[in-house]
Amino acid sequence: MPKGLIVKALSGFYYVEEEESKDIYECRGRGVFRNINITPLVGDRVTFTVTGPYQGYITEISERKNMLVRPPVANIDQVLLVFSIKKPDFSQLLLDRFLTVIEALDITPVIIITKFDLLEDDFIYPYIEYYKSIGYQVITTSKYDQTSIAAVIETLQDRISVLAGQSGVGKSSLINAINPHLTLKTDEISEALGRGKHTTRHVELFKVGSGLIVDTPGFSSLDFQEFKIDTEILANSFIEFFDLSVDCKFRGCLHINEPSCAVKEKLGSNFVYDKRYEHYKEFYEEIKKQRVIYPRK
Repeated sequence: MPKGLIVKALSGFYYVEEEESKDIYECRGRGVFRNINITPLVGDRVTFTVTGPYQGYITEISERKNMLVRPPVANIDQVLLVFSIKKPDFSQLLLDRFLTVIEALDITPVIIITKFDLLEDDFIYPYIEYYKSIGYQVITTSKYDQTSIAAVIETLQDRISVLAGQSGVGKSSLINAINPHLTLKTDEISEALGRGKHTTRHVELFKVGSGLIVDTPGFSSLDFQEFKIDTEILANSFIEFFDLSVDCKFRGCLHINEPSCAVKEKLGSNFVYDKRYEHYKEFYEEIKKQRVIYPRK
């Protein structure tokens, strides 16, 4: 039976690109998937049966290396976290929340800062320098700057990438810039609400050179409980804290109340680091409140 990659999911149909011919087959999922509570996802490697001209049924889903629930996509190599200079304003808190989730899922994050043509002062540069210093790739872009668009295209090659970020930051505009043949709909920021309109209606993989990219609906919050992130996973997901933890007095230090904590000892050395720590504490308290305690029998 032929094998392929699900490149689009819409209204109960899965569009599978056959791995050899590259033809697209419109497929349904077998009922057996419902019986075992598995839903085919964009990004899944599948086996399918051909039932007619470019039509078929998915019969098997290969083992996934990872998956996201929101957006529903599997086998991701990297997540491009898209944040804008303004409209909406850059939010370090939201960026750290996204980074925490992506790190917890063991997926590589890339930080993309859009609308650089709207920059009026130098406020963003300390953030760029800091996130680069702890190991993140940061790309600044403007739809008017082809060099910056080329840098994004380069990082997409030979990978399945997801774009994620707050509504209105320009994810669809970015995709249109890196592939002019795409005509994804984009809307302006709603001045009344201060956030973008959700313009992406389904999940689909688009080809960019040798890479594939998913455009996803925008969203402005992430629930740690949804991703099963506990306090220990949280501590490991702040990568600079994890590196410093080898010098903490206590093994498994959570950097909150423990004495001789290397993470806390560095406070005051960099304002971006200090804000990261404040966000870490905020996330820590949020996770503690979400923790479900089951009564003993």
